Amino acid sequence: MIKEFKEFAMRGNVVDLAVGVVIGAAFGRIVSSLVDDILMPPIGIMLGGVDFKDLKLVLKQGVLGPDGKLTDVTLNYGNFIQTLIDFLIIAVAIFMVVKLMNTLKRKKAASPDIPPAPTKEEVLLTEIRDALRSKPL
Repeated sequence: MIKEFKEFAMRGNVVDLAVGVVIGAAFGRIVSSLVDDILMPPIGIMLGGVDFKDLKLVLKQGVLGPDGKLTDVTLNYGNFIQTLIDFLIIAVAIFMVVKLMNTLKRKKAASPDIPPAPTKEEVLLTEIRDALRSKPL
């Protein structure tokens, strides 16, 4: 059973998938930082100094929380908007990478492989063959 698991885990697709997940997680953090730290502050300023994380709709005020403190029950739609922007940027970036890879695959498939030039030995053997064919027996 251990041998079968080792064969399964070391197959190319599984390793490629694991690398893709790790790189995707790191890429997600980069995009989140891009949205949080670079894109949203100027957008917030354009909207009158609004921080999207602070946008919320208070459903009920002064509810006793599990820690014994009074808290508000809120609908945090600003955080949802920010997460949605994160997703859209990640989706567009992944689309562009996939599109680039597909374009490169098509170019590779479209360009026919040029056969290599014959070696000196092949040329010489061809000349000998042709010379033998032209001589009558």
